[in-house]
Amino acid sequence: MKNFSSLLSAAVILALSSCGMNNNVAQNSTAAADSSAAAVVNSTIEKGLFAKMSVKDTIKAGDSVQLKFTVYNNADTTQHFCKWHTPFEPFISKYLDVKSESGEEVNYKGAMAKRVMPPPASSYMTVNSKDSISTTVDLLKGYDITKPAKYTIIYVGQNMSGLIVKDSISFVYAK
Repeated sequence: MKNFSSLLSAAVILALSSCGMNNNVAQNSTAAADSSAAAVVNSTIEKGLFAKMSVKDTIKAGDSVQLKFTVYNNADTTQHFCKWHTPFEPFISKYLDVKSESGEEVNYKGAMAKRVMPPPASSYMTVNSKDSISTTVDLLKGYDITKPAKYTIIYVGQNMSGLIVKDSISFVYAK
């Protein structure tokens, strides 16, 4: 019976974990969501991981919109993060909010994958101590950016990946 109890406890813990974060926050509870976001920030700061995005200031309409996403590890030890909901995997989830200057959200046109929880070991990436890793993705492959305008990009995948991007970035998509 003792082994069954231990096994059951382990199964419950695994079921509630997602990339090192609890994902038991009610979708419609603003207070709980704010608390969860604060927990993600604190966890990421403790781990020493954070990410930054960059894109050219002006991009000619028709050219690719190359977003560079870099994860930094300021900790004294090697750290891990879940690559789900980051540019380190193909567009199979909406992890960015892309909005025009008028506030109109750009449609996400990529796939929306369902995930098996907890994430398998292969879904984690390693960042060595005091190091960084980067990837570049063409936003036109996942977002319907067609109109010339100024756009703002906000990273919203932190609940899955555990990564925090503090600053939004902007670019002008010009004729």
